Amino acid sequence: MSKWTNNRRPRFGAPRRVRIDARLLVLALVLTASVGVYVLRHWPTQSIPAIVGTAHVIDGDTIDIWGTRIRLIAIDAPELDQTCSDAGGRSWACGSAAARELRNHVNGHELKCESSRYDQFKRVLAICFLPDGSDINAWMVREGWALAFRSAKRYRPQQDEAAATRRGLWAGTFATPWEWRERNRRTGVAGT
Repeated sequence: MSKWTNNRRPRFGAPRRVRIDARLLVLALVLTASVGVYVLRHWPTQSIPAIVGTAHVIDGDTIDIWGTRIRLIAIDAPELDQTCSDAGGRSWACGSAAARELRNHVNGHELKCESSRYDQFKRVLAICFLPDGSDINAWMVREGWALAFRSAKRYRPQQDEAAATRRGLWAGTFATPWEWRERNRRTGVAGT
């Protein structure tokens, strides 16, 4: 009988092993789901079809077409409540002026926006074109109502042209939109 008792499995050994296996299974599932979510959000070849329609201007670098929020890629316009200074040092509402200029430029035309991906706010990032094929993003920078985004090189020549001819924001002094947001984020009034 002593042989039989020595060969028996411990009474609580099996459930403990199952618990460890279940934990590993849950961990594997969580890791797999996390990788899946990451791939869906950041996959570089994520295809977004072109968006075509009449735009509603939100601000100097954001529009809405058919309920899809579109952020004009590679440019950064002043926030709606941002102010700048003119050549005489007087304050003016450059953020609302940038939005107004974009609104006047697209003026009810049907736009075609070629999208590349989504940003962290779930907006489509796109280059938008008028029916004649002209690039709206480039126009905003060339006219001085937006800047080439700090890490983007695409619209640097248009920005250099606007600065040299003192168009739009360049006619006076201004904080870059990203500096203005950072400064005002600390006080709780910055937009996106």
